[in-house]
Amino acid sequence: MKTLFNKSLQIGNTDLALLFIRVSIALLMLTHGLPKLAKFFSDEPIAFASVFGMSQSLSLALTVFAEVFCSILILVGLGTRFATIPVIITMAVAAFYIHAADPFSTKEMAVLYLLGFTFLLITGAGKYSLDNVIAKWYQNPVRSKGSVFQL
Repeated sequence: MKTLFNKSLQIGNTDLALLFIRVSIALLMLTHGLPKLAKFFSDEPIAFASVFGMSQSLSLALTVFAEVFCSILILVGLGTRFATIPVIITMAVAAFYIHAADPFSTKEMAVLYLLGFTFLLITGAGKYSLDNVIAKWYQNPVRSKGSVFQL
């Protein structure tokens, strides 16, 4: 019970929490992106919101890029901070442009994703990520003993 109210931050727990948040939010975003990917490659005509003067197909392609490709990068922790930017932009457009006139309950999911990915932009991927493996390799590429994949 004493550790439940401990005010000190433990680094190991923080990295596990970042791993949990990163993997969870990326997998959840993939559930939205994969149907759009299927729609993009289907033979049916594309019916998708056209934003900022872009065609429907370009708008869908950029959304698929953010929700699928960038989510996979975030999932494995590769270029996490860069990969969050397209997703953040996509969620901001969804919440405040596409659903601007809708009630908050309609835009709530996009806002929640926006907050989660903004959190990852600020914190980075954490210790348990490919970003960390690459950073360790760049810090000591020649003198590295043992596996590159040691965390």
